[in-house]
Amino acid sequence: MTTPETEPAENAEPAEDDRVGTRYRSEVEAAYRKSAASAEEPARQTQLARGLLTGYRWALGHSAVAPVTGGATNGPPGLGQLTAEVDAATVQLEGAAQRGVSQDHTQGVYDALAWVCGQLEQRP
Repeated sequence: MTTPETEPAENAEPAEDDRVGTRYRSEVEAAYRKSAASAEEPARQTQLARGLLTGYRWALGHSAVAPVTGGATNGPPGLGQLTAEVDAATVQLEGAAQRGVSQDHTQGVYDALAWVCGQLEQRP
C-alpha cells in the first residue's frame, strides 16, 4: 500500500531525463508511432515520410547512425547532437539541387529533428 507521500502526482511532468531534445519522450514516441502508422499506407510512403521516421528513430536512440552526417551515436543523442544534425540537414537542403540528394527525405529528417529540438512548434 502506498502512502500519499509516495504516490505519484497525477499532474506531475516527466523527469528531465525523460526528454528527447526539448520534448518529452512520450511526445516524440507518439509522433513516431503516428508517422509509422501513416507510412504503412502505400499512398503515404514518400521520401518525406521516410525522413520523418528516420529522424524520430534516431532521436529516440533506435538507430546508432545519425541520419544526415552518418556519425555514430551510443544511445539516444543529446540536444547538442540533435541540433548539429538539424544544422547539417539545413546545409544539405540548401545544396541539394547540386548534389542530387533526396531533398524530400532530408526535409523530413529536418522537420522531425527541428521539432524535437524546439525549433518548430508544430509537430510535422
